[in-house]
Amino acid sequence: MQAILDLTIKDLEYYLKSKGFPNFTARQIFSWIYKKAIFDFERMSDLSKSLRNFLKQNFYILGLALIQKQISSDGTQKFFFSLSNQQVIESVFIPTPRRLTVCISTQVGCKFACRFCASGAQGWQRNLTSAEIIEQIIYPAPFFGTKFFENAERCGIYLKTASARVVNNLVFMGVGEPLDNYDHVLKAVRILNSPDSVNIGARKMTISTCGLIAGIQRLAGENLQVELSVSLHAGDNQTRTYLMPINKKFPLEKLLPACRNYYKKTKRQITFEYVLIQGINSDLRQARKLTKLLAGLDAKVNLIPVNPFRNEFSRPNKLEILLFRDILLKAGIPATIRRPRGVDIHAACGQLRLRSNEDYKRDFEGDLSAAI
Repeated sequence: MQAILDLTIKDLEYYLKSKGFPNFTARQIFSWIYKKAIFDFERMSDLSKSLRNFLKQNFYILGLALIQKQISSDGTQKFFFSLSNQQVIESVFIPTPRRLTVCISTQVGCKFACRFCASGAQGWQRNLTSAEIIEQIIYPAPFFGTKFFENAERCGIYLKTASARVVNNLVFMGVGEPLDNYDHVLKAVRILNSPDSVNIGARKMTISTCGLIAGIQRLAGENLQVELSVSLHAGDNQTRTYLMPINKKFPLEKLLPACRNYYKKTKRQITFEYVLIQGINSDLRQARKLTKLLAGLDAKVNLIPVNPFRNEFSRPNKLEILLFRDILLKAGIPATIRRPRGVDIHAACGQLRLRSNEDYKRDFEGDLSAAI
């Protein structure tokens, strides 16, 4: 059985035509899945009975099992999904007055073991498929009383909270390194961007990376208007290597030229993520190093006060954070301070995958597939 979510509209058209079915039925199937959130082939009433039977015999739509949902006091929602081998992944829905952001995982675990991040603490297990990536967005739709707009110009998911909000911002910033799972991530981006799918604009999708230069170079040549976010976290190699072991392989003198070349090719502003950690990288000396590093580059900096993980690091105080930001602003570098969301349910930046698969198995009495 094949995951139908792994197929682009062209893939599905070609496959159905090769089996003797009209290729226009591919768009009907996409409409049922992505616009109407119908995940049962038998309910796709405008398809012939022979096609429905064929689809049931050859494809499945949902491969994940939703095992738990947690809701933060600030409205953030975290979803736990079990894979076919009972490994667990997490994704986060973050509502604001103007948009609904979904933070998506791209791997089970992470290879890169940044000191301030829970995602890599238990190592890497495998890449997610494009279908598993896409499912994190569309699975919650019917389960939690959401549906898809059928307006072709604004296809998207909206969440029935106090006021309906369209899912109009996707960030590939959950567990895993997206550019280490390049092909599956890019295929998911293209499917989600398609007018036949949920039609989320490329500029509303952000791909984050710890600094994999080959991936940045490939992305620059994709002719996609996606946003690139680079985890920086220091203005010098010594500090960055301490926080991010990947810096040994891709130090700043290699990473920054790759970022400048990315901007030269795409003309897209780059966001640099910077986790502020008291006594490590939050003093004014580090801020000045950062301004020199980014001089002349069209970039903005997202300052993130570190979130609780190992009790190894602590946040700077408010004055220190504001002074750091002001150094950047005075140098002409746009800088924002990220408001922590979902800290109480371990859904904030750097907190995903705080628990191991063994923890999940204990929580759900050893059988994740029966947990919901």
